[in-house]
Amino acid sequence: MKFENISFIDAESDVEFVPLLSEEEAEKLSNQKVPEVVPLLPVRNTVLFPGVVVPINAGRDSSITLLKEAQKSNSLIGVVSQKNHLAEDPLPKDLYKIGTIARIIRLLKMPDGNLTVILQGVTRFQWLEIVEEKPYYRASIKTVKDQLAPKNDKEFSTIIDSIKEVATQIINENPNIPSEAVYAIKNIESPSMLMRTIQEELGGVSYEKEIEEMRQKAKDKKWPADVAEKFEKELRRFEHINSQSPEFSLQRSYLEFLLDLPWHEYSKDNFDLKHAQKILDQDHFGLEKVKERILEYLAVLKLRGDMKSPIICLYGPPGVGKTSLGKSIAASLERKYVRISLGGLYDESEIRGHRKTYIGAMPGRIIQSIKRAQTSNPVFVLDEIDKLGRSNHGDPSSAMLEVLDPEQNTSFYDNYLEMGYDLSKVMFIATANSLDSIHPALLDRMEIIHINGYTVEEKIEIAKRHLLPKQLEEHGLKAKDLALTQENIEQLIDGYTRESGVRGLDKVIAKVVRRKAKDVVLGKRIKKTVKSDELLDILGPARITEKYTGLLPAGVVVGLAWTRVGGDILYIESSVSKGKGNLSITGNLGKIMNESANIAMEYIKANYESLGLDQAIFGVNNIHIHVPKGAVPKDGPSAGITMLTSLVSSLSQRQVKRELAMTGEITLHGKVLPVGGIKEKILAAKRAGIKTIILSKHNEKDILELKKTEIKGLKFHYVEHVSEVIDLALYKKKVKKVPLNK
Repeated sequence: MKFENISFIDAESDVEFVPLLSEEEAEKLSNQKVPEVVPLLPVRNTVLFPGVVVPINAGRDSSITLLKEAQKSNSLIGVVSQKNHLAEDPLPKDLYKIGTIARIIRLLKMPDGNLTVILQGVTRFQWLEIVEEKPYYRASIKTVKDQLAPKNDKEFSTIIDSIKEVATQIINENPNIPSEAVYAIKNIESPSMLMRTIQEELGGVSYEKEIEEMRQKAKDKKWPADVAEKFEKELRRFEHINSQSPEFSLQRSYLEFLLDLPWHEYSKDNFDLKHAQKILDQDHFGLEKVKERILEYLAVLKLRGDMKSPIICLYGPPGVGKTSLGKSIAASLERKYVRISLGGLYDESEIRGHRKTYIGAMPGRIIQSIKRAQTSNPVFVLDEIDKLGRSNHGDPSSAMLEVLDPEQNTSFYDNYLEMGYDLSKVMFIATANSLDSIHPALLDRMEIIHINGYTVEEKIEIAKRHLLPKQLEEHGLKAKDLALTQENIEQLIDGYTRESGVRGLDKVIAKVVRRKAKDVVLGKRIKKTVKSDELLDILGPARITEKYTGLLPAGVVVGLAWTRVGGDILYIESSVSKGKGNLSITGNLGKIMNESANIAMEYIKANYESLGLDQAIFGVNNIHIHVPKGAVPKDGPSAGITMLTSLVSSLSQRQVKRELAMTGEITLHGKVLPVGGIKEKILAAKRAGIKTIILSKHNEKDILELKKTEIKGLKFHYVEHVSEVIDLALYKKKVKKVPLNK
């Protein structure tokens, strides 16, 4: 058959020209399974090659029947060339053994009754035996893999030259083919061969070799079947991308990242609770309840080997060891440790990653950290989860829901990966200074472990065991060069580092050690111990002066406050002056504290007789309530009884008893309600020198949970009504007479 005799003009009017195959269609075709027995279509003067689309004219009845049945069943056929193109009914011996498996793209019915079939080659095959002769040949086959010609093979080069010569003759004989085609034939080169040669000459590595290396790594990789399928698909796509295209490097980075992720790779856990207890005690002093909770988790994990890792939130003031606890847990389990800081994170893509189609796209921080850990079950610390922000780029808190939800994190979807990743075996440990700013749904998914501040005794032990040895090592000194006595450390705590944690204490110890290091380098004679006046010389005057100062004037009461950095004492002041009965409230107070002041005032007006006050005093005097440190915003209901006591003290001119502080919310009828942050407040009172504390009766359970060392030297009064508070807090004797100005 000659190609110039084929005409599509005479075809039926509904015939459409066949478009070229898309890349995806070609990929699907190359993966199509070839049957063991196929029908054979003998052709004359034509050789079909894999991947090539050609039209073939079919006139034999057997060929027409074969093509119609194959198209109807959408099955593959075997195309073989005849040895003798003149044979009308070729026998098996007239057919070449090697042919090409093909698929039928379209059948075109010609006016003369013949069919023109458009075929596309799939792969080479060799037929072994004719198993059926009627109505057409069917043969058993085996596929034949392509074989590359040896480098610099003269015979192969001669064949290629001969093919070019024949093609040139065909072009010269056919007026329908432009003469420029001759030039194209003579100068044809394989782009892949040319690129490979250039790379080899320049000392580079052929990316075909790189692809093969990736494919081999993928075979050795233990990953889910869907991931393997996705990788192979993306690798085949990578093979067809021009190496000069920007997409080439993007696709390569993506494939390399998939290979680098630790799919189904896990560290072996060590559930020895004694070993875990030893490490926790070695790294952290105190925190007994926290350690107990962690050991309980480890025990359950050991008993339930398939249990998903718990999601813990360590909540407490700065410097109490929340982040370092995560590192100790990792060491006790013998797992890898990773940490990311979420403070100030506003973009959801930081968690979920960017889509890989963008230039500079990368995975989210979660998946990046998993890759860095090279294990799928690390201890993962999410630091400062309470400081997650939100913006027009999305809400990172919502993205964290999928990370921390045990029902969803078995398949965490990262935009860059474009598939799920199992995070269920990761032990997530979040840290927070406050629970108020955490998304409620996020908070619901975590087990909250409250870490309170340290007592002075605990801080002294921490300084001796951990802080001082660490600073000596960091500054090149030895234990024989410097020692801090208990009195020294108490001086540092009371005068320079009033805090719940020990971060500030660590800094002032570092300052002392630096001074000693300088003296050693200068050759000065130094003493191992440090005197009190030396500390003053090194650190300057004491910065912390917020201690109880003795008997206070009438109207001044010490309250107890909770802050994000621990507890603190809070002075509430009130005064009475001539006026028209106005109430003024100052001190940068929030709405709730203003309401507490008004409730206290209304209770006093309603119960003036039982409080021993004259009703006339309210109409002829102005009353002013002030809370010092006006630059600091203050709010909350726990100053209720303190404000009421301050007002009664000021109106009656009865002073508050020495070394006494209080905290509690009040109602309009005088009931004293419980408040939170009791431990922090107790520790703050102890630091300030308070000896007696008034609390709500309902807060007694909080005191019972504290250690004896934490409440040593303190006396507690538990009350249910404000009348009890007044009796306990105020002296009976008045300081001066209150003017009524009647």
